[in-house]
Amino acid sequence: MVSLGSLYSLRMLGLFMVLPILALYSDDYNGASPLLIGITLGVYGLTQALLQIPLGLLSDKIGRRPVIIGGLVLFIIGSLVAATAETMVGLMVGRALQGAGAIASTLMALVSDLTSEENRTKAMAAIGASIGLSFMLAMIIGPLIASVMGLPGVFWVTAVLGCLGIIVFLGWVPRMVAVEHNRETETDIQHIHSLFRDHNLWRLNFGIFALHLMLMAAFVVVPVLLTQELGLAAQSLWWVYLALLGGGFVVMLPAMILGEKYQRQRLSFTSAVACLALAMLMLGLFRGALLTPLMLLMFFAAFNLLEASLPSWLSKVCPPGRKGTAMGLYSTSQFLGAFVGGLLGGWSVQRFGVDSLFLLLAAVGCLWWLFALGLQTPRPLQTVVLRVADMGHEEFAKLILNVPGVDDILVVEGEQLAYAKVDKKTVDMAGLTPYFNR
Repeated sequence: MVSLGSLYSLRMLGLFMVLPILALYSDDYNGASPLLIGITLGVYGLTQALLQIPLGLLSDKIGRRPVIIGGLVLFIIGSLVAATAETMVGLMVGRALQGAGAIASTLMALVSDLTSEENRTKAMAAIGASIGLSFMLAMIIGPLIASVMGLPGVFWVTAVLGCLGIIVFLGWVPRMVAVEHNRETETDIQHIHSLFRDHNLWRLNFGIFALHLMLMAAFVVVPVLLTQELGLAAQSLWWVYLALLGGGFVVMLPAMILGEKYQRQRLSFTSAVACLALAMLMLGLFRGALLTPLMLLMFFAAFNLLEASLPSWLSKVCPPGRKGTAMGLYSTSQFLGAFVGGLLGGWSVQRFGVDSLFLLLAAVGCLWWLFALGLQTPRPLQTVVLRVADMGHEEFAKLILNVPGVDDILVVEGEQLAYAKVDKKTVDMAGLTPYFNR
């Protein structure tokens, strides 16, 4: 868990460090324009979205390790191309190559491969926390490095992080002794259509799409707002982001804990979406020395809560045996949102100006809020993997469904594993223990 969390963090740190500074240093490159800045920020998301599911399927066939190593090598190559680029097009190509190492879903599948059933949820939560930490560090470290080494220096450091990732993976991540077919970790394109029709899942996928669209579009102009409208020096932005992200984390944590404790996740979730929309609306209408930082604080607090809540919610409502496919769709939606956000943000600023961009993002937030109202509060469900007893699959399914607290079960013909969705608070684990996959 520690080694994979470190690997994930190193890679995401390299991807995110450019976010708070690209708009400030773009004048150093030929052909710079708001549209190209936006595309350069978000283009990694396009290649990630296009390759996330194909590389996940490839890892099911040839193994996780070759795909992960290949993805890290592509990430390093992209960083080197961006570090030596002299034009915005060169930067764009480098960022696209960085994103082509789309190993997020493969890494999460490897987490499932290497952890036991009872520890898997904790491992996923810990790695999710490491991703959030890497985002916070990137927002602070990126401006610090750029103030000393310029934007090329950020990409050189990113290439070094990619090399460290390979060292961590080869030296610390355990090798699988044996791999067993497990639908919880694999992507199955035959089930994509049915997952698209699940109203909770498509709302969550739209949510992560909209969240990263708003983030990427906002950062086409946020660094410029802080330096030009608020008069902050570029080399001082690291402490501004530290205050905003740290303050946002402190604000969102009680709301998330209370929502989980009292089963009010839907209320805390929709309130956070509303705060996102309100922050964008206010930034579009009434920016100022006091209001702009307050609205950015609200934005980051809501972003932190939603970024942590969405994958947790998805894991609770995902049909049994379909988590690998569902997470592939989720990751694809997330990275596609980053690309569309960069493109939309750059185009909107270039064509209509900063105010119009924030008003447009407020409209996206309102649309998301309307969709989020249709979400059902998730029950405290988790998936357990069982080994099918020596009986017919239909008979085994009926046996397990009769155990108190079992909500649903998937038994696949030709396999010896079954996937049961259980209520953690009411399930009679003694009735399932004889069938645990050991």
